[in-house]
Amino acid sequence: MTTRERPRRVTIADVARHAGVSTTAVSKVLRSAYGVSPAMRERVKAAIDELGYRPHAAARAMRGRTFTIGVLLPDLRNPFFPDILDGLSEQLAGTDYQVIMVQGGPDTKAETRAIDALVDRQVDGILMIAPRVRRVRLEEVAAQMPTVVLGLHGKSAVYDVVHDDDELGAELVVRHLIGLGHRRIAHVGYTPGLRERTSGVLDEIRAATYERVMREHGLESEIAVATAAYTEEGGYQGARELLERAPRPTAIFAGADLAAFGALRALHEAGLSVPEDLSLAGYDNTRLAALSNISLTSVDQDGAVMGRTAGRLLLERIEGRTSSVRFSVTPTLVPRRSTGPPPPGA
Repeated sequence: MTTRERPRRVTIADVARHAGVSTTAVSKVLRSAYGVSPAMRERVKAAIDELGYRPHAAARAMRGRTFTIGVLLPDLRNPFFPDILDGLSEQLAGTDYQVIMVQGGPDTKAETRAIDALVDRQVDGILMIAPRVRRVRLEEVAAQMPTVVLGLHGKSAVYDVVHDDDELGAELVVRHLIGLGHRRIAHVGYTPGLRERTSGVLDEIRAATYERVMREHGLESEIAVATAAYTEEGGYQGARELLERAPRPTAIFAGADLAAFGALRALHEAGLSVPEDLSLAGYDNTRLAALSNISLTSVDQDGAVMGRTAGRLLLERIEGRTSSVRFSVTPTLVPRRSTGPPPPGA
């Protein structure tokens, strides 16, 4: 019985011989180092393509860079996150950087393990999307490697922040519903305790803004909040809770599109039509929200812009910037068929 030999891995020396240059020159091209002429760069890159050379990750790490960006996601089901990743990938296109994604899991303990896994793998930078851990942990990580936090509003001297103006976004939704004639407007928020206490949490800002706008319009007695996870199941349970209250709300503002999709299922199971019996609005303006059979009114916070900005800030950090940056996206409301005037007599 014959055994097939494993093909030998192409080395930097092979690339140098093929291009007719020194290994030092190849190394400079791989590191995007200063002092390499355009002609030399093209020559080396042509040899790399022809030979199918791939830099050895462990060797790169020993030289101080792995050309990887770690991304921490709270979960993999939220349809808003692909917009962020699309923007990040667009920003990294044309560079040698690749993205490694990990899921934070259901609690802070699981998220801490996921963050530690990225640190242990020596990624060159980390993008944390809506992290649950405390700020002190975020700053511990940022002290070790370039870090951008997306979704939180708190300031930091050691990591950059990219977020949406959640107060404006929530205000746009509630004022839209009030403008349609609704008074009994309910909110599906985020359950306290699912994350560690961190200042500037987006769900707290959206919930507080909902209550503020209701009070400003003399609707304090109509405030109704059901707390749940920003998941489809959370939105489903939250909407069911709100439907059991008397009088029943005529509109529901869900703090995320994914929760709104779950609420929509609860409304359909209850035999209610949207928006004839009850209006529904979400937050994130995901692609699913625009589907004609859903047509969900939602707040657009432009995830692609967030992702591109986070990628740019990470690359700047990797190249040596130490000053902190805080970038805010201005949201817009996208009205669709899921919202309309309240039922007659409501």
